[in-house]
Amino acid sequence: MSKNKYFKVLNHLDRLIWLIILTFAIVILLEYATPPEYVFGYLYTGTILLANYGLGKNAIWQITLIAIALTIFNLFFPNFEPHRSATIANRLITVIALAVTGWLSIRNRNYEEAVNRSQAQLRTQKQLAILREDFVSTLTHDLKTPLLGAIETIKAFQNGQFGTITSAQAKVLTMMSNSHLSSLELVQTLLDVYRNDTEGIQLKCEIIDLNAIASQVIANLTNLATARQVYLVLTYGESNFSSRFIVNGDALQLQRVFNNLIVNGINHSPRNGKIEVQLVSDGEFHVIKVIDAGRGMTATELPHLFERFYQGGSEQDSFSSRASTGSGLGLYLARQIINAHKGTIWVENRLPHGAMFGFRLPAISE
Repeated sequence: MSKNKYFKVLNHLDRLIWLIILTFAIVILLEYATPPEYVFGYLYTGTILLANYGLGKNAIWQITLIAIALTIFNLFFPNFEPHRSATIANRLITVIALAVTGWLSIRNRNYEEAVNRSQAQLRTQKQLAILREDFVSTLTHDLKTPLLGAIETIKAFQNGQFGTITSAQAKVLTMMSNSHLSSLELVQTLLDVYRNDTEGIQLKCEIIDLNAIASQVIANLTNLATARQVYLVLTYGESNFSSRFIVNGDALQLQRVFNNLIVNGINHSPRNGKIEVQLVSDGEFHVIKVIDAGRGMTATELPHLFERFYQGGSEQDSFSSRASTGSGLGLYLARQIINAHKGTIWVENRLPHGAMFGFRLPAISE
């Protein structure tokens, strides 16, 4: 608080205190200069309201109690004599009115403090929102742009624009390119999760076939699965005949769900293992299951798998030679997308080992 503002507050309090004292003095003078049958104690309510305007809650109670005491004391001073029951009742009514005024003043002060706290929280939230938007803008510019530039430079080297490269150099450049692409995907996922949390997912819904999306994603991930020595297969439940699974949804977003679930299965599957992507329908809903033969999850991990940044256990086991990988955002993003489509997503352990990630979307008849 600046010095000038501090002195202004002090001057305001001084004026208020003197006004309260003057009001008290006038009321006391009127109260004690007239017979007890005439009750001027009602005028103390003005003093109490003045205290509420600028003083604390303790001061309001003190002034209220003093006003009540003075109102009752006037029955005995300056002249002590018996009074009619109507006079006493009138004084008691005045006392009740003063007590109610004090109580209402305190409650009003509490309301004002609550409103001030709420306004302060709103200002803080607005400031945080501005900071978050600045963070996203900085993240987009300072991370995505250099990564894209690095990827294009590596492509130029791979295309021989800076001279012939050896096979060993080509392998290194491929590794660098894949690493940068993974980092770029992580940055994009972070941005998407942030925007979904703050603004909600903006879906571009159309009539789409989940079978076609699953087939495309599996084709795109075949090289990754082959490198990890994992076999991908698409099945259709008991019938095992290809059919159409029509829903009203955003093809790009649902493709990301398939991609995240299948990549999650690849990362946690044993070598020479199999990941089954199963599509079934009960007429009302289309159900998609991604089944792997990895180590599964513990009972304590299951409730948290779709939480943001949760990665589960990372210890190695007899089924896999790899530790858990990932940012902990893929499953969280998948849940955001499925919820936006009015669907449900869940995970189950499979015995004796493995896991099943599934989601259900409302079906549309062709």
